[in-house]
Amino acid sequence: MAEHPETLEQTFLATNSGRAEAFSFVAPFAYTLDWLMFFSDKSKLLTLGIVSVFGVVTGSAMVSLWSRSFRWEGFRDAKDTANHLIGATLMGVGGVVAMGCTVGQGLSGISTLSAMSFIVIASIVTGATAGLRFQIWRLERAN
Repeated sequence: MAEHPETLEQTFLATNSGRAEAFSFVAPFAYTLDWLMFFSDKSKLLTLGIVSVFGVVTGSAMVSLWSRSFRWEGFRDAKDTANHLIGATLMGVGGVVAMGCTVGQGLSGISTLSAMSFIVIASIVTGATAGLRFQIWRLERAN
């Protein structure tokens, strides 16, 4: 649909904002949680982002089962659980602050030569390098 019939503004179907959206996993995950909580609300529509979250989870489960590589994993101890929770929090905050993840800012943003995407990707690389150096430091200190 080129424009909204009532407001005559440009609009796009299958997006949560009604505007053109780049592919990402940060916002669609939040939209998926919102849709799961309020699925009976008729104003909540399944969009490409929400369906992609279901598709990635279902597809990866099917491939792991088909290739017989599926296995249950858990945490070693409370410290390992805390490390994963801290990492997940940092990833979530980083994705929200950067307004996208490596897919949204890296693939979609860089392909449009967005200046902000270059800053975000540089920050992601810097953060990954710092995190790996911290892990190496922890391993060397433990020995």
